[in-house]
Amino acid sequence: MKFISLSSQTDTVKHLITGFLFLIFTIIAGIIGFELIEGWGLVDSLYMTIITITTTGFQEVHPLSKTGQIFTVLLIMVSFGTILYIGGTGVQYVIESKFIRRRRMIKQMDNLKNHYIVCGFGRMGSHICEKLSEAKVPFVVIENNPNSFSKLDTFGYLYDKGDAASDDTLVRVGVNKAKGLVAVLSTDPENVFATLSARVLNPSIFIVARAIDEDTESKLIKAGANRVVKPYELGGSRMAEIVLRPGVLDFIDVVHGSKKVDIHIEEITVKKGSKMHKKTLAELPLRSEFNTIIVAIQNEEKGIFMYNPKGDTIVDEGNKLIAIGEEANLDKLTDY
Repeated sequence: MKFISLSSQTDTVKHLITGFLFLIFTIIAGIIGFELIEGWGLVDSLYMTIITITTTGFQEVHPLSKTGQIFTVLLIMVSFGTILYIGGTGVQYVIESKFIRRRRMIKQMDNLKNHYIVCGFGRMGSHICEKLSEAKVPFVVIENNPNSFSKLDTFGYLYDKGDAASDDTLVRVGVNKAKGLVAVLSTDPENVFATLSARVLNPSIFIVARAIDEDTESKLIKAGANRVVKPYELGGSRMAEIVLRPGVLDFIDVVHGSKKVDIHIEEITVKKGSKMHKKTLAELPLRSEFNTIIVAIQNEEKGIFMYNPKGDTIVDEGNKLIAIGEEANLDKLTDY
């Protein structure tokens, strides 16, 4: 595909500025011409120049002489050509802007690594993108509904206009380098196909898929989804919890960042070379330095998930710590 260069757009801007400057020059020339030829004042000359250039068709302020009529014809021809030039250059600028923005977006997608892919930008997809954006993690959206493109452009999200179930589309958005994929397309069959395609292209990717119908959950799991979310079931459970235990839900909202309180719950993976490796929780400065609480430790290799670990629990590389604390402290603990 051939793209328009940035220098080409710069040239277009120069042409656009030149066109406007020539239009201003034409207006000034028209004013001076009517003043010299017809002997009119500034206001009458300006008025006549504007209605001539805009071809408004109002009545002449004064009868024109033969020379004045010829000058008016020339003024119409010059101004009409100038306006056509400005209009054409403006359209060219808009088209080039879209091409350049798209080219920049494709380059950014090519450089993505350990990112997330959101398939579908409906009500749930847009909310997911908002949360990913707030978390400052790289992600790209796959959406083929033209009605969503302007909204995606407004938010500045990276997106591909292809089919989320297509291998070509998934390869373009870097599925082989992606960390996770969320399938929230409009129908269950679309989510199943997108999940299956992503799993085949990247066996290690973490996939979360939405199931609208009850029977779709098993199909999504067989297609390769790690987690299946059923919105109606989750919504019903949440409403019941609000009625039965409103205080508990208020606290959950706090740690999920829904309220303006700096308390978050985070999953922290112990990196290779971390100072936490082979140390007990009691030996780590969790309270004194990070003001953080470890509520659980997950060891995926051994299949162990330990709730409320004791102080003598040893932390190893690759462990996942479920921690509650302030955002800045959690970031520090991640890099500890």
